[in-house]
Amino acid sequence: MDRNAMASGGRSAEIRALCLHFIEEFNKGKSAALAVIDQTNATNIVYHTSTGEDMRGTKDIKQFFSSFFSAFPDTHGTLEDIVVEGDKVAQRWTLTATHKGEFMGIPPTNKRITIQAIEIDRVVGGKFVECWERFDTLGFMQQLGAVPKSGE
Repeated sequence: MDRNAMASGGRSAEIRALCLHFIEEFNKGKSAALAVIDQTNATNIVYHTSTGEDMRGTKDIKQFFSSFFSAFPDTHGTLEDIVVEGDKVAQRWTLTATHKGEFMGIPPTNKRITIQAIEIDRVVGGKFVECWERFDTLGFMQQLGAVPKSGE
C-alpha cells in the first residue's frame, strides 16, 4: 500500500471514529449531546437543514438540539451506514423518540416517532465544518399528527 493510500485510510478511520463518538455521546441524553457538539464541530460550522434554514455555528446547533431534547427527551440515534471519501462522510441514520414536550408550536402528543435521514458532512482538522442533512420532514409531521396522512 502506498503512503497516500495509508494516509487516506487513517483519515477515514479518524472520521469514522468522530461519527461514532458523536452518536455515542448524543445517545447519553441532552447534557452529553450538547457537550459533544463543542467537541466534534468547528465553532463556525454551517449546517444546511431539510427545512432550508441554515444553522450557523455551534451556538445555533446547540439551541436547536436543546429544544429538540426538551420535546423528545428519550431521543436515540442509530448509525446505519458510514461512508467516508476524502474529507467528506455520508451517514445514514435512524432516530427514535417520544414527543413529550412542545416542539415547533406542536403540543406534546406522546407519540413515538421514527426519523430516517441521510447527511453528508465535511470534516477539517478532526471536526465537522459543514453538514448537508435531509430527512422526511413531511413524514415527521404526519407522525406527530400535525399534517394528515394521505387519504385521511
